[in-house]
Amino acid sequence: MAQDPQRHEKASRRLERQFAQIERSIPGWLARMLNFLRQPAARLIRVPLGILLIIGGIFSFLPVLGIWMLPLGLLFLAVDLHLLRGPVTNAVTRIQTWLRARRRAKAHKDE
Repeated sequence: MAQDPQRHEKASRRLERQFAQIERSIPGWLARMLNFLRQPAARLIRVPLGILLIIGGIFSFLPVLGIWMLPLGLLFLAVDLHLLRGPVTNAVTRIQTWLRARRRAKAHKDE
């Protein structure tokens, strides 16, 4: 099955935008750590960390662990696994859109 290079490039750009948006919304030291983890040299850290975050997200019913770990783990794995880039960025985009709509509805309700 032939791979479409344009589709891979588009998914890569969307993934970069997702990480940039996350970096803008977190404290500076955490954004620097996230930026470091996105570098190619950090692959040996990023892949196991992604797997651990996914496992932690699955067990989000336990204290300390949270569902937020699942999409972050998938984002980390999507950096290295091209197959995941499209589906993960689509899912994260939908989650962010849903969260924004929810915040707007809550703000409107509080007025």
